[in-house]
Amino acid sequence: MTERMGKVICNITISADGYSAGLNQTEERPFGDDGGDGSGDRLHAWMFDTPDENRAEVEEMTAAGAFVMGRNMFGPVRGAWDRPWNGWWGDDPPFHAPVFVLTHHAREPQPMRGGTTYHFVTDGIASALARARAAAGDGDVAVLGGAATINQYLAAGLVDEVRLHIVPLTLGAGTRLFEGVPALRLEQVLSRASSLVTHVTYRVLS
Repeated sequence: MTERMGKVICNITISADGYSAGLNQTEERPFGDDGGDGSGDRLHAWMFDTPDENRAEVEEMTAAGAFVMGRNMFGPVRGAWDRPWNGWWGDDPPFHAPVFVLTHHAREPQPMRGGTTYHFVTDGIASALARARAAAGDGDVAVLGGAATINQYLAAGLVDEVRLHIVPLTLGAGTRLFEGVPALRLEQVLSRASSLVTHVTYRVLS
């Protein structure tokens, strides 16, 4: 019997013009110039202002067996780990599974409450994915972002499915999904609109 291998899924919220964050990102404004206060309130209002409408998609975002994210998504600390930082999500992050953080600076694994442990990977996207696959077993691996990290996985042909949460606003500039990614053939497998967002799932064909 062939062992089932889970899918590699990218899951990200973007503006209608394809940006996951605006310009001028800082610790106080992690999503940069988004037309609001930069906290991501406009891009991610669908999660927090209308949770009942989008409960399935919110739960789906953290249902994977393991996760990969870029250092920029993990936090604002740049360079060496010169101060304590354990992510934006507090002592009990929503992942409850291993999270592999891409970085150029080594750091010991950081266990958190609820089953989340952050592992810091310094040898590239393929290594992070291999470790995430091993941790997930036959479960899925979710690449959560940001867009620059997802673009690397898409460009390398390592993604099975792209789940987009498209918000009806434009940012005009910033960090854009599909930037620098070769042309892809996508098959739409799901689309659902709610009041603040449209959820679209694509299967990556090539």
